[in-house]
Amino acid sequence: MSDPTVPSLPVLRDKTLLVTGGAGFIGTALTKALCDANRIRVFDNLRRNALSDTGLDKHPNVELVVGDVRDFAALRKATEGADYVVHMASIAGVDTVLKHPVLTMEISLEGTMNALRAAKEVGGVQRFIDFSTSEVFGSYAFRVREADVTSLGAVGEARWTYAVSKLATEHLAHNYWKQFSLPTCSIRPFNIYGPGQVGEGAIHAFVVRALKNAPIQIHNEGDQIRSWCYIDDIVDGIQRALVLESAIGQSFNIGNARSTITIYQLAQLVVRLSGASSPIEFVKWDFPDVELRVPDVKKAERLLGFRAHVDLEEGLTRTLAWYRQKLGMG
Repeated sequence: MSDPTVPSLPVLRDKTLLVTGGAGFIGTALTKALCDANRIRVFDNLRRNALSDTGLDKHPNVELVVGDVRDFAALRKATEGADYVVHMASIAGVDTVLKHPVLTMEISLEGTMNALRAAKEVGGVQRFIDFSTSEVFGSYAFRVREADVTSLGAVGEARWTYAVSKLATEHLAHNYWKQFSLPTCSIRPFNIYGPGQVGEGAIHAFVVRALKNAPIQIHNEGDQIRSWCYIDDIVDGIQRALVLESAIGQSFNIGNARSTITIYQLAQLVVRLSGASSPIEFVKWDFPDVELRVPDVKKAERLLGFRAHVDLEEGLTRTLAWYRQKLGMG
């Protein structure tokens, strides 16, 4: 239950939001939720583009600025007039991070430095949300709280470059609040999925392959444990962090511990719900991995009134229906 002392959620209306990385999966969902009543400026290099598939890039309240967050001048220009900044731009996906560890760190570190500096310089930003990652907790994270000790991966292991750089940007965002009074907060998302997902997410891959009756591949024994959070729930969490004063200067786990399952069980569930005949194949994976990741979200419940509402089977059913339509399967 949420804390009854948390105020009711104000509705954002007639505001200008800058969303870096806003053409991605979560950014597109946030834009969809807010664009009818607000002006959304999406700043993205379009490496992954979920926005165009929705038609939101043609919405009268949505402005798409194609750019790189490492370009300070372009990012500063895009920040002018913004009431809120949601900084999501990053390299995502384990496979991509392993292939491009230097680029991963550059975009995270330089991009966040630029975004915070731009927000401070232009002034008037009422909230700056820095998107971090649940990977800051390392390989084994059970009921982890925001105040728990984070884990830095071994130096030289590309798998952890994303987490290390994200942890650094959290410190930077919090220090902009402490030193410059820029109202910042950080969000650590835990395994987000749902309609419209692009990239390398397990559920996205499993669903698409199941609907084609293709083999579903899982790493090693598939005994890695994850908690899955439906896209609508994190969008709700972001909106709460944008408007509630209690968010300022804080980091928040946003996830759904009730939707916890092994990767093997997840593959089985997708096959069952889809009615597919996909075989499950076990693939050897020699790289470091997150073996256990389950959040404690009591802080977000207490300060933001956040609670995930869509449990895994319902979320997968919605996701399967969306992909069936997208793939022209009925």
